[in-house]
Amino acid sequence: MQRQEALPCALCVTPAAAQNFLEGVTSINVTMTEEETCIASQYGVGDGYHGRRTASGEQINTYALTAAHRTGRFGGHVTVTNKANGRSVRVRITDRGPFIKGRCINPSRAAANAIGMGGTARVTLGN
Repeated sequence: MQRQEALPCALCVTPAAAQNFLEGVTSINVTMTEEETCIASQYGVGDGYHGRRTASGEQINTYALTAAHRTGRFGGHVTVTNKANGRSVRVRITDRGPFIKGRCINPSRAAANAIGMGGTARVTLGN
């Protein structure tokens, strides 16, 4: 086995320099993902919504990975994670809702099944 020699590092920071590294920095241009934790309730199962028109104009398909969200951009995607088991699914926003206080998203039946969700579940939403 050959021994490798350490090369001089032009970007290495000494402990003294590390203390002053961020001195004077007031803003760093970083995009953070926004997360929201709330109660999700599935829709489109036995409630007569399957096949109806959504607020975006397309038909509700409970077998597609879609969801209703109050403010999400139509066609935009959101990752829904079930807090109880850690399973996640990425859904496309196609409708508005839910309209029950404390709930933030209505995933389709397929999306709810993908994360092991019964009627309702505590979830985290992320981009």
